[in-house]
Amino acid sequence: MADFTEILIRRKIVSREQLAEAQKMAKDTRSSVGDCLIRLGYATGEEVIRAQAEQHGHEYIDPLEYNIPPSVIELVPESVARENVLLPYAEDDDGRLTIICSDANDFETFDKLRFILNRRIEVALAPRENILEAINKYYGQHEGESVDSMLQEFTDTAIDFTETEGESVSSDESVDDNSAPVVRLVHLMISEAVQLRASDIHVEPFEDRVRIRYRIDGMLVERDSPPRRLLGAIVSRIKILSKLDIAERRRTQDGRIKVTVGEKQLDLRVSVIPTNHGQSVVMRLLDKDNIRVGVRQLGLSEKNYQEFQGLMRRPNGIILVTGPTGSGKTTTLYAALNELNRPDRKIITAEDPVEYYLSGINQVEVRHNIGLDFARIIKAMLRQAPNIILVGEMRDLETASMGIQASLTGHLVFSTLHTNDAPSAVTRLTDMGVPAYLVSSSVIAILAQRLVRVVCSKCKEPYKPSAAELDLAGITPEAAKKATFMKGRGCAHCGKGGYRGRIGIYELMFMTAKIRELSFQGAPSAHLRKAAIQQGMATLYRDGMHKVMRGITTLEEVFRVAKRTEDDGIIETAS
Repeated sequence: MADFTEILIRRKIVSREQLAEAQKMAKDTRSSVGDCLIRLGYATGEEVIRAQAEQHGHEYIDPLEYNIPPSVIELVPESVARENVLLPYAEDDDGRLTIICSDANDFETFDKLRFILNRRIEVALAPRENILEAINKYYGQHEGESVDSMLQEFTDTAIDFTETEGESVSSDESVDDNSAPVVRLVHLMISEAVQLRASDIHVEPFEDRVRIRYRIDGMLVERDSPPRRLLGAIVSRIKILSKLDIAERRRTQDGRIKVTVGEKQLDLRVSVIPTNHGQSVVMRLLDKDNIRVGVRQLGLSEKNYQEFQGLMRRPNGIILVTGPTGSGKTTTLYAALNELNRPDRKIITAEDPVEYYLSGINQVEVRHNIGLDFARIIKAMLRQAPNIILVGEMRDLETASMGIQASLTGHLVFSTLHTNDAPSAVTRLTDMGVPAYLVSSSVIAILAQRLVRVVCSKCKEPYKPSAAELDLAGITPEAAKKATFMKGRGCAHCGKGGYRGRIGIYELMFMTAKIRELSFQGAPSAHLRKAAIQQGMATLYRDGMHKVMRGITTLEEVFRVAKRTEDDGIIETAS
């Protein structure tokens, strides 16, 4: 019987070198080889489970692709399904039950099931996250209760919800059916957001209602609105969890909540602002899994990936990552720091605020109320003899000057800027007041990025764009013939949206001799852009179009985040 790793090698999914790297990681982290292959991005969960199914002679069944009858679901109690992460799939005429699980070697659970159900058990395999999603689909989001059903309960009853100002509740307390209704509602709201892979929860007050929205894959999705009378109770509950002053309603407030949902430990960053209809709350879900990605998984083209790896090996200089809020800059920087994080290197970061805590890295949080700003932190950092410095954002002349001084004294500096593209970062620094000669001598590269949604892998199908769409995109008919355009049909896996997950599109501009000369002369960003393209820079738009032509994303997604200019020219190849 061939091991599943040999099956993956035979199918050319992983190489022996990649397997050796995963085996070493599995030994170091005491986790399974399959999990490490997935975390390193060498294989997907589906590919690993399919190989394990072949190894053990089991069937591979994705529970999200089938409708399982309620009569079969009822055969296994919800508590058993959730505790063991398994799902009943089918019952044959002899009373034998097929169950879907993610571990073919969990014989103890199989024996327990045979005893509980008093019937023979057949095993099929599927990825763990798909099984969890299917359990929520068939048994309900949270022990038979959902946000929608709770909101209906509130709407149907005329309970008077007070501000709960006298409550004193710890954030790690358990939430059960006997908890106060608002306590349960807020807990369910967070749980549902996690299950839907949301990055933010927005609680917004209006004259006659409270709107709750989740941001999923960068797009806001509206949920059912609770009655207006619940606003005070919901905001007070969130403030109690984040240890904020519930009596303060006129000023902005910021806090954090630590919460456990299922097996996940999450940090929520809470922001409260007063509006003319009451306090508006945004909770940012910070999932540690999001920053465990390597540079390879970011979505850089092979050319950009090799060039970025070379940049990270440089001993000094400034590497800038630019883009608007929510474009994945933090994830890119943390992916780079994760790769550079070795025992022989000292890394210090200055962040406002520290979003994710990284093991082995010294992280300092900006505190404006005591005068601890970026510039002061960088000055103190240099006395700590670091090799690598991360400055959360170069937002003023003093911070930029300190970062440049650090790079000129032998440190590798990573930082971010809010600009539309890579060339305009140079003019932004000079606009701040940084002398052009310092910009041209210290900055070694600028990476601009945006995030686009990825076509759902479960329901994607080929489609042919119209001649007008190709013309608008600047793709020649010859290039279109060699391309693979994909669109999502919409299924349970992607919530009927046709997209699941996001990937970056990038433009990487090196400070070559020509661009240094132009920036030293104070040339406008349009001239820098033209020179960079002539020297081989692929723009955000072109990188996005190449991902469209490989079936990763769609034309609409690239049009949403990047604009075609005259400099982009005509796209004649599909690579």
